[in-house]
Amino acid sequence: MNGKREYGDYQTPIDFAERVCAYLRVNRSCAPSAVVEPTCGTGSFLKSSLSFNAQEYYGIEINPDYCAACQSSIDDARVKIINSDFFSFSLRDLIKDKRQILVIGNPPWVTNSTLSSLHSTNLPNKANFKGFKGIDAITGASNFDICEFIILQLIQEFKNTNTIISMLCKTTVARNVFKELKRNRIGFTSCDILEFDASKVFGISANACVLVVQLSEADVASDCCDVFDFEHPQVVKSRISYEENRLQHISGKSIDNFDGQCCFEWRQGVKHDCSKVMELSSVNGSLVNGSGETIDLEDDLVYPLIKSSMFKSPIIHSFSKYVIVTQKHVREKTESIRDNYPQTWQYLQSHKDAFERRKSSIYRDAPPFSMFGIGDYSYAKYKVGVSGFYKKPLFSLLYSDDGKPVMTDDTSYFIAFDSYEMAYVAMLILNSDRVQDFISSIAFVDSKRPYTKKVLERIDFNRIVEVLTIKDLIQTESELLLSCFVTSSMFKSFKRMINIGQLRLA
Repeated sequence: MNGKREYGDYQTPIDFAERVCAYLRVNRSCAPSAVVEPTCGTGSFLKSSLSFNAQEYYGIEINPDYCAACQSSIDDARVKIINSDFFSFSLRDLIKDKRQILVIGNPPWVTNSTLSSLHSTNLPNKANFKGFKGIDAITGASNFDICEFIILQLIQEFKNTNTIISMLCKTTVARNVFKELKRNRIGFTSCDILEFDASKVFGISANACVLVVQLSEADVASDCCDVFDFEHPQVVKSRISYEENRLQHISGKSIDNFDGQCCFEWRQGVKHDCSKVMELSSVNGSLVNGSGETIDLEDDLVYPLIKSSMFKSPIIHSFSKYVIVTQKHVREKTESIRDNYPQTWQYLQSHKDAFERRKSSIYRDAPPFSMFGIGDYSYAKYKVGVSGFYKKPLFSLLYSDDGKPVMTDDTSYFIAFDSYEMAYVAMLILNSDRVQDFISSIAFVDSKRPYTKKVLERIDFNRIVEVLTIKDLIQTESELLLSCFVTSSMFKSFKRMINIGQLRLA
């Protein structure tokens, strides 16, 4: 048992649960005949929802101590507390009066991989429930939030009814729920997000909301998801639309439609999960690892490194961080290091235990000291990269003064070029005001990583170059405080390059 962390346990304060119920009663005219709180914990929502005066109340909870707390604190014959695992329990079969069902609560805010790392048994069936394929299913795209899984399970169970589902969750989870409602063509008349301050309610740093989904017996689906502030629920802050399996902000501002398929392949940086050994700093002309050890290695396998936090200039060509790169491509055998670079091999061997402690399945049965996110594209002379984390993306042209390829870490993304001029034009295009406005319309800055491959691959350069002019690039150059360099002929060459497909796609 790992206690609260295992259960993703953030018990809802009773005053906040009462406010959520008051909102549903007053603003949504909610008058349920039955109320269900899955993963009810100590029962804050069950207690607060007694104000609805429903005929039936059910609370499901896996923790027997919480069940006992609920039963002792709620003296009402209509309320039934069931000590059971939500993942193997049917809620709909419980309810006798199905005229208007309200499912309300605060499911665990934890991912399946976190539970697995804690050796928890409080897990759903291990299924790739969104249908990710290949490497995405291995490397984290299929890592899902248990809260999201629970809400989607509830939607599946209560679809084709007029049930209201009201759950506290992260805003990223709420958007994913809206996307899945649309993707699976489930009937619903509204899907609303009411953002609240999680630091005040739970004392944690997270972008959180009350998600309210009104399911429908009819074959209807709302076109958008409305976003409100919970403190001011009468005013729509923003709207989110869904089209072709993609979410996008609906904005009153005129934004160019650059949505499509990027002609460049966005790549993620190198992944090694062994930063203290593999990442080095230059200190007084010497290389020092993350443990403070000064080391002496052959130069050939040591490359300049840009970490996600270092994308602060439009052009980066000098470095203080370096990374050891052990392979040219994924799962390449590494024994040649022993023969060709004995100092590097000895250093890696001396830290073998650190590599063996790596938990990710991608290293299973792989050669010693293996990396991931490595290929021919990693060795491109010029790259245009971006941090996945910054709220406003700055795209940087990366190259090294000594001609050595620049590596990025696995929380950043890049496209590769053979030509400085073409990389420079791409950097200006991506940093231009019109493209930045478009990117802001498809990214969600409250996400842990707003800019992912899925977002970046929607940037359609072919559409962009039909609209942008050399004046736009010159203006961007000025805004970035760069010396005049871009020319009409460079821009024409770039357009010709993408039109005839002469791209570096590894």
